[in-house]
Amino acid sequence: MLRIPARRVLADDVYEQIRALIMSDGIAPGARVNIDELARQLDVSPTPIREALARLESEELVSRLPLRGYSVTDLLNRKQVDDLYALRLLLEPPSAALAAARMTPESVALVEEELATCPAAPADDAYDDYKNLTAHDQRLHELVLRIAGNEAVLQAFAKTHCHLHLFRLNFQQPFGVQTITEHRAIVDALVAGDAEGARAAMTAHLEIARARLLDRM
Repeated sequence: MLRIPARRVLADDVYEQIRALIMSDGIAPGARVNIDELARQLDVSPTPIREALARLESEELVSRLPLRGYSVTDLLNRKQVDDLYALRLLLEPPSAALAAARMTPESVALVEEELATCPAAPADDAYDDYKNLTAHDQRLHELVLRIAGNEAVLQAFAKTHCHLHLFRLNFQQPFGVQTITEHRAIVDALVAGDAEGARAAMTAHLEIARARLLDRM
């Protein structure tokens, strides 16, 4: 059995703990990150803290300040949210239509299996519950893009890190039931090979999600 080096396990664990603090406002948007304080809090040396911050910088959850260390990035504002969804509406509905036209028995199994990973909404507003729902949301959207087969679109989508940044705005909001219902509609259209139905279901999902979010900002 392949053994994961202890140092890697430690680095991954520190990364997850710091990301959880950022996503749940344990470290406030715009706040400076105190590496020494985090090292004491997590009972580790500063080295895995710095490694984690470098990973979080690549996800645009922290930014590095010249000679001043790191700070947590601000939450998206209304225009940034609107721009992000405008991009997604350009990329994802046509990709859903293309994916529906390219479905195979293997891809049908993949989308059904992914939907089954999150059969119900989170029971409460715990970070881990919503993290799991958001991870499922990201996997499903990326799976649709992979089935569609356009690598450039998939890479453009990945570079937005949209699920991380939208999660920060959605955390502790009751959006889970609607999301799962909307995902079911997308998957049903994909499985049926209904290209226009998949396009419409993806469009509705993104437009409803955007409206839900903007209504609270």
